[in-house]
Amino acid sequence: MTEGAATPTIVVTTGEPAGVGPELAVALLGGEWNCRIVLAGDAALLEQRGGRPVPAANLLHVPLAVPSTPGHLDAANARYVLALLDAALDGCAAGRFDAIVTAPVHKSIINDAGIPFTGHTEYLAERTGTPLPVMMLVGGGLRVALATTHLPLAAVSAAITTDRLESVLTILDGDLKAKFGIAAPRILVCGLNPHAGEGGHLGREEIEVIEPALRRLQAAGLRLTGPVPADTAFLPERLAGHDAVLAMYHDQGLPVLKRAAFGQGVNVTLGLPIVRTSVDHGTALELAGTGRADAGSLQAAARLAVELCAARRP
Repeated sequence: MTEGAATPTIVVTTGEPAGVGPELAVALLGGEWNCRIVLAGDAALLEQRGGRPVPAANLLHVPLAVPSTPGHLDAANARYVLALLDAALDGCAAGRFDAIVTAPVHKSIINDAGIPFTGHTEYLAERTGTPLPVMMLVGGGLRVALATTHLPLAAVSAAITTDRLESVLTILDGDLKAKFGIAAPRILVCGLNPHAGEGGHLGREEIEVIEPALRRLQAAGLRLTGPVPADTAFLPERLAGHDAVLAMYHDQGLPVLKRAAFGQGVNVTLGLPIVRTSVDHGTALELAGTGRADAGSLQAAARLAVELCAARRP
């Protein structure tokens, strides 16, 4: 824990300034927490959007590039959004923070500013020197990890290799043990194709790529089931006895979780040397500044960050 503290310090990056992140982050300070929450953002922006000043003990001030209006994106603030992440990462590296919770960013406006940006997961991995981050969403009694993340569907098959699957599953298994305290995780693995390839008649990725990876890892002691057809993977009888599901691509697994837990789901990045959680929703520009945005997912992300910090305590 930070500097010998009994409770963790969680830094919350307040995200796209024109979105709902700033007001949701300030709302966290009104709750009861078994941690200290620090908000990374522009002090004046947070006061304006949250309706009250943020105490100095709860503020990591990062100045906006230009003033921000709720609901109106401005590429001039793209580097501000990334500066929030950099400040949070630097604080973790220095031991001032135990975990990062991220409010949503707007990927397209960052790219419009001429900055290549795929998403939080990839950015944090690059900054921490993590060769392979793994995205997992938690909520509604489910843990759903992804073999690939933000890729066009046409690129998914080529990205799923035996080596990648072995690496992803090893990280998933390891972090379920180290961060979630599950001694012997059971992981259900989806196939890529309809009906998990129908014995090769609907695609051969299961036979040539997925099954060999599972066999090698099972021989090494990992408790894996699959590949199973994705359309039945989330039936209660399939899920019974399993601690997580590995989906092959973004929209194979996440629609199910978001149907079960939207507004309360949490995005966790596995494989990082730090704890990072995030919301399961976007910037919601149409709700920014209205007072109608739901803080449930950000609250759930903060709660899970605290739990994961506790699990990592020596």
